[in-house]
Amino acid sequence: MKILLTQDVENLGYLGDVVDVKDGYARNYLLPYGIATVPTEGNIKSLADEKAKRAEERRLVREQLERAAEKVEGAEAVIASKANEQGHLFGSVTERDIAENLREQGYEIADDMIKIDHHLKEVGGHDVEVKLAADLSAQIKVTVISLEQAEEAANAPAEEAETEEAETEE
Repeated sequence: MKILLTQDVENLGYLGDVVDVKDGYARNYLLPYGIATVPTEGNIKSLADEKAKRAEERRLVREQLERAAEKVEGAEAVIASKANEQGHLFGSVTERDIAENLREQGYEIADDMIKIDHHLKEVGGHDVEVKLAADLSAQIKVTVISLEQAEEAANAPAEEAETEEAETEE
């Protein structure tokens, strides 16, 4: 059955598109909920302006996502977590942790944009995909370190500064 979409439907089409769907899907879901209508010439003309406006909005969003992909490509997130001596984390690093770290760095990334097969449970470097759109993604590097390593790294610059002060006083 051919129908005219009155709003965007994921994996089906955009507002104003005439698509062919199974009769039951149209009669039981799309038509009763106002998601689609019968494709008469009048209906098609009435949705043409809205369709052009939405297409322009999608184009602008796409450009913004492409700029974001270029910006985030190659970014590095360093996340400290509790780990044992063998490098196994007591918890795990999730998509939310990675997205939070990237947001702290100034990137506009939602939690659901981070795609990892499984939560990170080992100390070390991991390549992670940031999926900004269905066909647009970027690769980032996530380095998981233990809390002890993070504390050592934080104390090292302070110790170097103290050593330099002591040397300049002599």
